[in-house]
Amino acid sequence: MRTQNFKAHSISGQFCSLVGCCTPYQFVLDRYLYTEFFFMRQYHFATLSNGIRVAHNPVGTSKIVHCAIMLDIGSRDETLANHGIAHFWEHMAFKGTRKRNAYHIISRLESLGGELNAFTDKEKICFYASLRDAYFERAIELLADITFHSQFPAAHIQRERKVILEEISMYHDDPEDSLQDEFDGLVFKGHSLGMNILGTENSIRSFQKKDFQQFIDEHLDTSRIVVSCVGDLPFEKVVATVEKYVGHIRPRHSAKKRKKFDYYRPAERTVVRAVKQARCAYGRPAYSYQDEQRGLFFMLTNILGGPGLNSRLNLALREKYGFVYQVGAQFVPFTDTGLFVISFGTEPQQLERSLKLVRQELLKMVEQPLGKRQLSAAREQLVGQIAMAEESNLGCMMMMARNLLDLGRVVTFDEMYNRVRNTTPEKLRKMAEEMFDPRMFSCLRMIPN
Repeated sequence: MRTQNFKAHSISGQFCSLVGCCTPYQFVLDRYLYTEFFFMRQYHFATLSNGIRVAHNPVGTSKIVHCAIMLDIGSRDETLANHGIAHFWEHMAFKGTRKRNAYHIISRLESLGGELNAFTDKEKICFYASLRDAYFERAIELLADITFHSQFPAAHIQRERKVILEEISMYHDDPEDSLQDEFDGLVFKGHSLGMNILGTENSIRSFQKKDFQQFIDEHLDTSRIVVSCVGDLPFEKVVATVEKYVGHIRPRHSAKKRKKFDYYRPAERTVVRAVKQARCAYGRPAYSYQDEQRGLFFMLTNILGGPGLNSRLNLALREKYGFVYQVGAQFVPFTDTGLFVISFGTEPQQLERSLKLVRQELLKMVEQPLGKRQLSAAREQLVGQIAMAEESNLGCMMMMARNLLDLGRVVTFDEMYNRVRNTTPEKLRKMAEEMFDPRMFSCLRMIPN
């Protein structure tokens, strides 16, 4: 599967990486193990001798364990020549290892009622599993096997090539997916962040076993790998199990450096598709993971077009005029930049009026600062959304891995709450003035033929 870049979204899995950090209390156990204690969860960390990190959150309320191996490699690490190979690699990991064929891989956990899955996005590849905690070791052994010991059988490359070409065809038939990727290409023109995660038909048809091996050899870095786990398990058992199946991996360091995105020119584009509804994406580059402003901007985005039905865009476009079924704003941070985008679909004759309403709501954020009651309500809504998302054990497991890879630590609920509490109307207004300048926005319209 592939992770989408923007849709009507849940905060789960995203919120912890968006809010700024302060230094938490750390209790040192020895030279490489430590624990961090927080209001709602406690996190344990370890670093193996090969550089691979382990993150664990013990929970005593579930007999299900969620675990993953997440690699800091994604589609932005590709070139035009190997466009789509990261996602293809994710598929091929399930097709055979040194000791398992494809059937044995998919049956290993499924036969126990568990789930094995994976995703590829712009900056990450992740293999993960959910099952009863009694079979935790089996899950870690299987995840390690498909991550580090895939064989890329030629017959399976040919078969999976057909599957991915079908996936590309399905993507072309889905106007929402194609709108997302074409908007990426508009904003990040000439950069790998603007390339479709799936690749192209030509690139997918060209890949052979040597291409996968070369891509892995060039990009695999053990210091950029995290094994993450949430479940009712002792930390010592988690570390010992991961050490057993991952500790033997030799340390590897990649000399490849990601090309930074440092050039943006606003653009407009209209594409014609065989669709009934017109669609629009309107946005611009935004803050990176490393930017302290990202937490404040996430709150601003949430007020404007978050998942709540009381978001300003939903009230303006759906509740007041009935122009849209769904409209949302999303902020997606990357390691060196980010993307802010508003997306909606409407009847073709309502497209320009809907876009005008969007621009009016952005202008209101600049010209009309929130009152005390409005800010208080926005704070409580965001904190409530964060608290609800924080209850997801699967989301927490993913969040820990992403935070360690992108920030070097885990952002906590308490930190997020403090950031939200310290927000002022003037801070939000100044940020809106900076980020909602209409001259800096790109616009992609998709209209029926």
